[in-house]
Amino acid sequence: MRNPDDGSASRGAVASFSATRLTSIVVALAAAALVAAPLLSLMRMALIGDADLWPHLAAHVLPVAAAQTAMLLSGIALVTVIVGIFPAWLVTTFQFPGRDSLQWLLPLPLAIPTYIAAYIYADLLDSAGPVQGALRAVLGLRTGDYWFPPIRSLGGAIFIFGAVLYPYVYLAARALFQTQAGAFSDAARVLGARPWRVFYDISLPLARPAIAVGVALALLEALNDIGASEYLGVQTLTLSIFTTWLNRGSLPGAAQISLAMLLLVAALIALERYGRRRQTGRSALHDGRLARRIELHGRTGWLAMAVCLAPALLGFFVPAGFLLREAMSRAVSGGFDLELLRHTLNTISLAAVATLAVLAIGIAAALPLRFVRMPVLLGCLAVASMGYAIPGTVLALGLLSPMVAIDEAINAMMRSFGGAQVGLLLAGSSAALVVAYTVRFASMSIGFVQAGLATLPHDLDHAARLAGAGPLRILRDLHLPLLRPALAAAALLVFVDCLKELPMTLLMRPLNLETLSTSIYQHATRGSFEEGALAALLIVAAGIFPVVLLIRLADAAETRRPSKGHRGRPGWRRRGRWYSPTAPLS
Repeated sequence: MRNPDDGSASRGAVASFSATRLTSIVVALAAAALVAAPLLSLMRMALIGDADLWPHLAAHVLPVAAAQTAMLLSGIALVTVIVGIFPAWLVTTFQFPGRDSLQWLLPLPLAIPTYIAAYIYADLLDSAGPVQGALRAVLGLRTGDYWFPPIRSLGGAIFIFGAVLYPYVYLAARALFQTQAGAFSDAARVLGARPWRVFYDISLPLARPAIAVGVALALLEALNDIGASEYLGVQTLTLSIFTTWLNRGSLPGAAQISLAMLLLVAALIALERYGRRRQTGRSALHDGRLARRIELHGRTGWLAMAVCLAPALLGFFVPAGFLLREAMSRAVSGGFDLELLRHTLNTISLAAVATLAVLAIGIAAALPLRFVRMPVLLGCLAVASMGYAIPGTVLALGLLSPMVAIDEAINAMMRSFGGAQVGLLLAGSSAALVVAYTVRFASMSIGFVQAGLATLPHDLDHAARLAGAGPLRILRDLHLPLLRPALAAAALLVFVDCLKELPMTLLMRPLNLETLSTSIYQHATRGSFEEGALAALLIVAAGIFPVVLLIRLADAAETRRPSKGHRGRPGWRRRGRWYSPTAPLS
């Protein structure tokens, strides 16, 4: 006998899903507007700017900045490709002393922000630093009697950026090397190919799409930097925007340089897309087993260990050891700084609020596509996911005018009701930083939510809809519980990125607010970076957690080692369970 309430429940569900369609469009447009509004504001500011300033910028600022930026990015690309690919190939192809530990240590430099690495290596390698001091003491030389590579130079910047950004390429290349089927390398070896020939002719071409993504991420991180390039004396486009805005007091000039920089960002994205051309899901031809690693013994094994150990030492252990030593010496001699506690609380509060906002936007922007497949939603989601590709300096400049406009509208509304003006309620407070963080890092949350939803079968949604559940109830009782791992990973990455973000924090923070990153920057500009060693150590310690998460994600393929199949079928075992080659790992 049919329940009379079933009809009303079904009608309510239909009405709820109809409302969801309209809500989905509104949410998607709002998410896209978060990124589009700063870019449109930037274009407007540049077009109506001071016409007399552009000839000066075009003649004296842009050529030098563009050339320095191009050389810096080219050098970083070369270093990250070499330093990232070879260790990734070694740890996936060979078994040598220390290999199991090194595959976990190699990604750790991602925990070191570029500006902190620059401050550390400048102290270590400068003429007054311990390295040259020890060299003079051992050889009996004086300053000026010898040549030493200058760290405050373009070459020094390439070295430092490459040392801390190569893990982007390493993780991407290693993931592809691990998931390439053993049939390829086994067949090549049967034909007499040496491991180097297998790498050059098979492994490297198949890993090209992942390498392109890793290089693009490393270059975008380098473009976002201010602290390292300024400290090392490299006049990049990002630094030119910063100095034109603050030192010259010219917002239009900074906006005009920003538009030129956006062209460079678009070129990087286009190169990344070109690197992934003709990519197909069958390129790795999974056959359920991986190539067995080749044992390296004696001198060859120790050489492989040295090649893999050197990047981890230069990128993580040297900077981390320096910070730990300086922090301990400052703690013993000067005690605990109460100002550091206040800066830490400011940093954690801002990062926590921004993380919650980013998660909410990620869910609201990505989830509608689960219920409504419309081209407009796909386009809006693509725009909303562009925030991370925009350098923080450019984003901060573009957000300034919309925030001021909102404050002026609030003041006008208060005046119309006879109330007192509230001033710069948004642009002059910490809310501006939260908005900037949210716009830039929303793409992380959107990506993780999309990846999490892709693993959930649509049959679950259909069953819930047949039971009369509406979108909100499906979200609350079904999707959110199943998306907890993805949301937790996104929250961790966003939180730590907010902790160490420097360009947007410098430009948009209120005058009376300091965070860990700005405190480190202030000490460095005064020539006393060692005073901020504990703050830098806190940022590095927090950055280790998302790096470990990335390592675990990249290491998932390593669990698919060759094993005896189930009932004669190809497969592998993980934690006592059998998986087929096409089954997702849980």
